[in-house]
Amino acid sequence: MPKRPLTAEQVRLVCDQSLFAFTTTAELPPSDSVIGQPRGLRSLAFGLRVQGEGYNIFMMGPTGAGRTTALEQFVQKQARQQPVPLDWLYITNFDLPEQPQAVALPAGQGRALRQQLARLGQLLRLQIETGQPTETVKNTAVSDHLNQLQETYQDNPRLRDYLQRAAQEIASTPLLTLDPARYAVRLLTDNRRSAGAPVIFERYPTRHSLLGRLEYAWRQGDLIPNLTTIQPGSLHAANGGYLILQAGDLLDHFESCWLPLRQALQAGEIPLVTEATAGGGVPVHGLDPEPVPLSLKLILLGSADEYYTFYELDEVFPRLFKVRAEFDWEMPLDREHVGQYAAYIATVCHKEGLRHLDKAAVAKVVEHSARLVEHQKRLSARMGLIADLLREASYWATTRESEVVTPVDIQQALSEQTYRASLVEERIREEILEEVVFVATDGCVVGQVNGLSILDTGDYMFGQPGRITARTYMGEEGITHIERETDMSGPIHHKGVLTLMGYFGGQYAQRQPLSFSASLTFEQNYFGVEGDSASSSELYALLSSLSNLPIKQGIGVTGSVNQRGEIQPISGVNEKIEGFFRVCAARGLSGDQGVIIPVGNVENLMLHEDVVTAVADRQFFIWPVATIDEGIEILTGIPADVADGQGNYPEQTVHHAVQQRLLQLARDLKSFGDSSDGDDEDE
Repeated sequence: MPKRPLTAEQVRLVCDQSLFAFTTTAELPPSDSVIGQPRGLRSLAFGLRVQGEGYNIFMMGPTGAGRTTALEQFVQKQARQQPVPLDWLYITNFDLPEQPQAVALPAGQGRALRQQLARLGQLLRLQIETGQPTETVKNTAVSDHLNQLQETYQDNPRLRDYLQRAAQEIASTPLLTLDPARYAVRLLTDNRRSAGAPVIFERYPTRHSLLGRLEYAWRQGDLIPNLTTIQPGSLHAANGGYLILQAGDLLDHFESCWLPLRQALQAGEIPLVTEATAGGGVPVHGLDPEPVPLSLKLILLGSADEYYTFYELDEVFPRLFKVRAEFDWEMPLDREHVGQYAAYIATVCHKEGLRHLDKAAVAKVVEHSARLVEHQKRLSARMGLIADLLREASYWATTRESEVVTPVDIQQALSEQTYRASLVEERIREEILEEVVFVATDGCVVGQVNGLSILDTGDYMFGQPGRITARTYMGEEGITHIERETDMSGPIHHKGVLTLMGYFGGQYAQRQPLSFSASLTFEQNYFGVEGDSASSSELYALLSSLSNLPIKQGIGVTGSVNQRGEIQPISGVNEKIEGFFRVCAARGLSGDQGVIIPVGNVENLMLHEDVVTAVADRQFFIWPVATIDEGIEILTGIPADVADGQGNYPEQTVHHAVQQRLLQLARDLKSFGDSSDGDDEDE
């Protein structure tokens, strides 16, 4: 007996407004909490606190799932609890001037030393301007200043030695050859105003922006660098704290960006980027500064695809990123999370000065969120999309001079989003209505089914009905799919077609041979086919062609099928239903139209309200089916039935008609072969 169609209550979730103990969201206080991400937040907290080599963090998840917000909260909080890192400087190496030495000082002392040595340079320049060129420096002010510096930094061995060598060199060097710049320092990091560890988000990573670079200045026809031309990178700035990068940026510049960064992490030091030549191949006098010791926690933001790409490209990656903080794209739809959704809506409205929502509008946002994840028991965790909806709804409320956002404004915002993106959808529908593209929505035809597919234009996805036809005839080739033969289909679709032969063998060839040929195609398809969601439609078309039982053209079909004839869930069920509904509605609903879907997709239904209204008025039907038998009975109005112990089916059933046709094709083929053999013998 055919399955009963779904009721209007089953095809869309309606959010219960009694869950909200407020009139508008203006009554709710703002909150900075990240909702619906317990796994990701727990992993992030662990990764930030655990110490040890390789405990860097890869934050995985969809854009707009709250990763950046979580980082801002958790990383800044953790950073404030950590000590302020050291200042790092470069000083002249008197023994090897081309290899400046790295020096660490407590936060704030680096700037003080730079100022003190700058004062030394001023005193030296003054002495040069007023002294005799052949004399060595004997100025008391210079000596006193150097003595004071040596006393100040006597506990720092490297600086103490540096200042002693500087004093000796200044005291013994003729003024004519003295270079005050030689005693300057390059301050790489200045943490005097820091209140904890640094947090650096490098948004445009390059080799130079990460590791730093050496700049050059023209002097007497040569490009001459010195340690004051050293430019630090974000690794220097984040040293002792946290560096945040987008994984995709590193993959885009794998050789020039990721590999040097990985080497720095492995070595625990920052090698400055220096080149032997400047632009145009001009030779320069290079420097080779001593690497600065590196200690930081690196955090990468990326998708699952980017995470696994790193795994495939670099065997070292797993050892460097031992913490995966995975952010989900959905959360449970329950009282707790609905309440958190309302709090999030209130927070966005407070922070951005948007019109607040009344409780009915909040309910509509919740319903839209469930549609985004195509599930009546889940909500979308992509809060960026929800924030965009709130901004647009606030705009429409403002245009009609409403103080609060109501369901009218939510619907207006959603309709406008669809309108801006749906030009291609409308053009395809026009071609169907003008019968440029053939899609029947009434009558009955043998071997012809309305399959439902999805087109994705990037930021918008919509359903499109398309005609699938099957022709069956004598032969032994089995099922030939025209799209496969013309290289217009992908491997998943190939698998779906091969599955159909498994179904026919198991269903009809246990006690008789399976000898037939069939041709399947998506009519007027010029863009290719991928996926197996049309495999049940293809099987219905084949069964109709073999049984000579016509298919109702007012019914669209979606769902994949396995070898046992069980209907499996598919994606995009709402868009597929709505795509067929819009064509039927444009031609006028007859009360005989609808869509067959997998029973496993019932909880995914979040249909637009015009479809729900048609279902309530019994002008459009949605049948959930679990098997091919249930679906073919709806499409033909004829029972499928089951085989007896001998593998035979009752008369006046779909399977009996198919079985008899297959038996006749096998006999005809054998008879034709026998006749041909006899003709050959006569010759």
